[in-house]
Amino acid sequence: MNMVLIIFLFCLFLVALGGTLYVFKQEERKMKQYEAEGETAQSELQRSMEYETKSLKSNVPLLIWIYAVTILVGLIAFFVYAF
Repeated sequence: MNMVLIIFLFCLFLVALGGTLYVFKQEERKMKQYEAEGETAQSELQRSMEYETKSLKSNVPLLIWIYAVTILVGLIAFFVYAF
């Protein structure tokens, strides 16, 4: 049972890591798009303002859900194993 729990938690860690990398790749695609469009002071300022507003509404909640589910499932697995 001990080895099963370790394998399960490791798989859960990999899923959380995959979700984090997915969010990272979304931001990386945006950066490549911005680089292709060109750099001006006005576009950089607009992009900065857009990032501050949109990132907090899309990326942060997604990461919170990924980690909250991971922690919750991990704790449930631990308590099932412990009791």
